[in-house]
Amino acid sequence: MVHASLSAVGRVEGGPATVLRALRGTLGPEGTIVVPTFTADNSDSSSAHRERVRGLSEEARAAMREAMPPFDPATTQSTGMGALAETVRLHPDALRSAHPQTSFAALGPKAKEIIANHHLDCHLGEDSPLARLYENGAQILLMGVGFDRCTAFHLGEYRVSSPPRQNYRCVVRMNGQRQWWTYEDVTLDDRDFGALGDDFERAEIPGAVRKGTVGAATCRLVTFVEAVEYAKSWFPEHRNIV
Repeated sequence: MVHASLSAVGRVEGGPATVLRALRGTLGPEGTIVVPTFTADNSDSSSAHRERVRGLSEEARAAMREAMPPFDPATTQSTGMGALAETVRLHPDALRSAHPQTSFAALGPKAKEIIANHHLDCHLGEDSPLARLYENGAQILLMGVGFDRCTAFHLGEYRVSSPPRQNYRCVVRMNGQRQWWTYEDVTLDDRDFGALGDDFERAEIPGAVRKGTVGAATCRLVTFVEAVEYAKSWFPEHRNIV
């Protein structure tokens, strides 16, 4: 699974398509690349939406909600995931999961296994691609980004005892009709992922974190299982989780 800031890498002839070819070449024909293709623009419960409507009148907020397009896994652009994630999503051989807010795109021989059965009421838990990546012993490439972008840590949120839950709302298309859909899931909070990642790296678990550079970007190659297990043990000590 790749999280990337290509601006941190620097100028690459051919842009993100070149980077994708290089990653696939490194993985080889048996390798599968996975990227988050999250969408916040079709939800009024997302932090991104709450920030957009801050200070607006209720009339203006209602107008924004009315204009939100329903999620379509074939066409909806990801929000803030970067150029590489969009390049993977748009690849003709890529598959994308159907979750209306936290979809993933995958390219390679294990794409269908990883993407399939992403339940619509499970953002990033046992019925999401994160659990399939954990089962497959995946690696995480943080290319020019820090641990604050490490989505795998969210699986640790699901695996603590009695994680807090909340309601989410987003616009979907069901039976050909645009409609709002409300569902309950684990409360996601990445505000302390940077501190979590710092502690994880300082723990010096053998083989868990390797550092290098790609272009001008500092990169980390992280083992998925160790990242999730460390997060699962870290959260109860650093959050009010019982």
